[in-house]
Amino acid sequence: MSLRNKLKKNRLILYLYNNFTLFFRQVSVNVLRSAYQYLSVYADYARFKRKESNNRFMTSLLYIQPYFTDKTKTTPVDPVYFYQDTWCASKIFQNKPKQHVDVGSSAKTVGIISQYTPTTMVDIRPLELSLDGLNFIEGSILDLPFEDNSVESLSSICVVEHIGLGRYGDPIDTFGSEKAIKELKRVVMPGGFLYFSVPVDDECKCLFNNCRTFTPKTIIDLFDGFELVDQKYQYGNRLLEQYHPELGFGTGLFAFKKK
Repeated sequence: MSLRNKLKKNRLILYLYNNFTLFFRQVSVNVLRSAYQYLSVYADYARFKRKESNNRFMTSLLYIQPYFTDKTKTTPVDPVYFYQDTWCASKIFQNKPKQHVDVGSSAKTVGIISQYTPTTMVDIRPLELSLDGLNFIEGSILDLPFEDNSVESLSSICVVEHIGLGRYGDPIDTFGSEKAIKELKRVVMPGGFLYFSVPVDDECKCLFNNCRTFTPKTIIDLFDGFELVDQKYQYGNRLLEQYHPELGFGTGLFAFKKK
């Protein structure tokens, strides 16, 4: 085993590394780099002014709105949300439900899905936008506003792992994830589909107050009474067909059908 892999297995080193990087990611700003990027906007403006004038548009220093973090070598994208949201949307589009319900997933993704399938979005935080095809209901994943066995198509993408950890102002509950899964299972009708994702790892862990991680076996066991019809695993920039515990932390995407 390489030194790097040995260090990864050392829990004290992992703890110190994760806390150090998370703290400075949220608190510290690279002031010198930001200043350079900011000033580069004005350098670009000077070059712009030296070009032939386009009289259709008024130009002035007073009109400058400096955006200085968008000059990237590749398209900036979060691979977790890119893969899981496109995967979930493709499943819904393939199955063509008459109505779809989402609990707590990305509002942007739910909005797009609603333009193909009439969709009800459930979240504890009100959605202050309106869109044809999208209905919003304020509610909790621990007490969904639906009858038993009533929902044809349901999704909850990267939500359950956070329940009960207080990160989003929710009540502390050590069994929050299990209770949320039980409630999702309750409302799906027999023959209905549930699209679901959570972090996966080589063992179940509580990374307080960020999230919990699960093994695929744990998820499948928690969804007793459901048939697993598809699974994918995201590790970094890759979406794989199989679970690879040796790759460590990733995201598991699961499509279930209620028996």
